[in-house]
Amino acid sequence: MTPRGKLIVIGGAVDTGSFTEKNYKKDDSNLNFFEEGILKRILTESAKGKESRIEIIPTASQMPVEVGNEYVKAFSYLDAHNTGVLFISTRDEANDSAIIERLANADVVVFTGGDQLRLTSILGGTEFHHLLLKKYRETDFLLAGTSAGAAACSNNMIYQGSASEALLKGEVKITSGLGLINDVIIDTHFVQRGRIGRLFQAVVSNPMALGIGLGEDTGLLIKNGGEMIAVGSGLVILVDGRHVRDTNITDVPLGAPISISNLVVHVMSKGDYFDVVTRQLTIHKEPQLAEKE
Repeated sequence: MTPRGKLIVIGGAVDTGSFTEKNYKKDDSNLNFFEEGILKRILTESAKGKESRIEIIPTASQMPVEVGNEYVKAFSYLDAHNTGVLFISTRDEANDSAIIERLANADVVVFTGGDQLRLTSILGGTEFHHLLLKKYRETDFLLAGTSAGAAACSNNMIYQGSASEALLKGEVKITSGLGLINDVIIDTHFVQRGRIGRLFQAVVSNPMALGIGLGEDTGLLIKNGGEMIAVGSGLVILVDGRHVRDTNITDVPLGAPISISNLVVHVMSKGDYFDVVTRQLTIHKEPQLAEKE
């Protein structure tokens, strides 16, 4: 079944894991994240625009109060004032009837940055998780996630692995995510932290999964379960393992380097379109301005 809802997965913001991890100010250093379509796109894609009921979920963060309040402040700059913060730190809270009622009334949910394993271990399999999936699949609902919140959206989730040793067998750890989108695996802070190696290993371990590497200040709008449009100021790297001809990943011992033949890589920037089903990339090209005579 094609989901009715939309996803916006965001790679994070410069140097912080989330723009909210430091005191947020609307200044030149934040304008790409703020003005180039990420937060604003959440509002324009939501069913009720600025009137949407938005719930911020800072469960992944070690600073939930500060992070949640900064998101409320950021949305207020865009005149979206119907915004609250749902503090969920235990599985009991994720099954609480008052929390579930607030999720039921939400038009938009935003997962913040932090630790994606914390997010999935607290929410996975709870009443909150089940209702989240139902709303995404059956209603005009929008779920946005930044950094850890983006990584947790897929059915397969990277939760550990250093960039420097990512192409050594066993260095990348994968577990189940929240399962809003299947057959992809998402990594964040991708370009800035040099994480392409760990996405390579994740994909070669499961070549049917499309690897998505989100740069900072960059996101993907995902409609109809698999139609992806790049938004924001940076790059999205896609890694397609379906055409891998050969690899030694099953032959070498743990800790040994991995070899891969014929891994396909695409690079997306703002406005580009990718279809997960056909694995076809359409590059958006601005019309050329006529030269003055």
